[in-house]
Amino acid sequence: MKIEQIYTGCLAQGAYYIVSNGEAAIIDPLRETQPYIERLEKDNVTLKYIFETHFHADFVSGHLDLSRKTKAPIVYGPTAKPEFEAIIAEDNQVFKIGNITIKVLHTPGHTLESSSFLLIDEKGKETALFSGDTLFLGDVGRPDLAQKAASMTQEELAGLLYDSLYQKILPLDDDITVYPAHGAGSACGKNMQKETVDSLGNQKKTNYALNQKDKESFIKAVTDGLLPPPAYFGMNVAMNKKGYDSFDEVLSKGLRALSPDEFEEMAEHSGALMLDVRNNEDFAKGFVPQSINIGLNGDFAPWVGALIVDVKQPILLITNENEEEETVTRLSRVGFDNVLGFLKGGFEEWKNSGKETDFVKRISAQQLEDEIKIKKAKIIDVRKESEYNAEHVNEAYSKPLAYINNWIHQINPEEHFYLHCAGGYRSMMAASILQARGYRNFTEIEGGFNEISKTGLPKSDFICQSKV
Repeated sequence: MKIEQIYTGCLAQGAYYIVSNGEAAIIDPLRETQPYIERLEKDNVTLKYIFETHFHADFVSGHLDLSRKTKAPIVYGPTAKPEFEAIIAEDNQVFKIGNITIKVLHTPGHTLESSSFLLIDEKGKETALFSGDTLFLGDVGRPDLAQKAASMTQEELAGLLYDSLYQKILPLDDDITVYPAHGAGSACGKNMQKETVDSLGNQKKTNYALNQKDKESFIKAVTDGLLPPPAYFGMNVAMNKKGYDSFDEVLSKGLRALSPDEFEEMAEHSGALMLDVRNNEDFAKGFVPQSINIGLNGDFAPWVGALIVDVKQPILLITNENEEEETVTRLSRVGFDNVLGFLKGGFEEWKNSGKETDFVKRISAQQLEDEIKIKKAKIIDVRKESEYNAEHVNEAYSKPLAYINNWIHQINPEEHFYLHCAGGYRSMMAASILQARGYRNFTEIEGGFNEISKTGLPKSDFICQSKV
């Protein structure tokens, strides 16, 4: 028997590849199927089942393409109602893969159809739990994402989650290995550990949600401090439930190379958003006017979802050379399938063709300190609220990037301000959005608060983020 966790850092997502005696199962696959096909061919095994723990909100699963290519059936837990052919398992139903067994445990709470999959090895021992978004390491799945579909409050769903955990999962043996669907950084939980695998026994000791005195205290603990879910989540759920275009078709359309003239014409007539995925340092020096920067070298896909929101939005890409395919792939993982093409030769080709360019006014943290000494300054901090609360420049305004569409209209275009995040990745996104919407009276700080903290600028007292 072999269990492989296929972890994708930018989504903080874990898919699982399980092999036993010539047969395989895959749990919660990502959108692109080729890596799984290659594993199956290398191991010379047949994919018997594709298990889905629930209808995912934060990414588009590869279940449909994988099933089409391998003929393996898709398996959901009880109450799931996909709009395509699938096996809807009963609670405690078992599935054989080679010499092992996968047992379905219906564990509603995160969503109504949420299920965990218990692996029973060749000797009949319960060995591993693929817990989906029901149980994370250090946390549990947030119970507010399915309210609308379920016509239930988040408190009612939290009560279901309590029953699932305390009746189905906590009675299992301590030595069972827990393989969750997500780790730290995912918006599907609020307190996840950085580790991606743990024993159930250790989670029983350390996970706050598994150590509540009663159901009422559990509900309060897991619903306290939940931030609004990213707006694209509902669209991803719909795609996972209803179906989507083949990834191969999406990739083929997105890899259409456009000359600067073609790119410019398509941008003017298609309503496409120009997305520049270069790093913030290169973008600051020069970019296609009106383009938005979301760097590929960070939490790219989640930020695309949070800032662009509409998965049907037409997109034109500006990338570094040979990054086009990776960009289209990572966009498709969160459902942004409507990529119309990319700028052939990238920004350099655009610049060399003599077309208009733009730039972001950027200064160092030391320059910021020097300028503030001689004039009154307004500073906008676009980090998360928890980062701001931990430590910030005195009198800086907290305006998290995730909510820029809410606060951008409060900006006075006549009043100059300084803009920063932690290291420059998020503040450049904010800068590009501001300039695309006509706000230009600002200066962005290179290196963000990481560099500002080294200056003599007055700052609040540091508070450990784990306590805020």
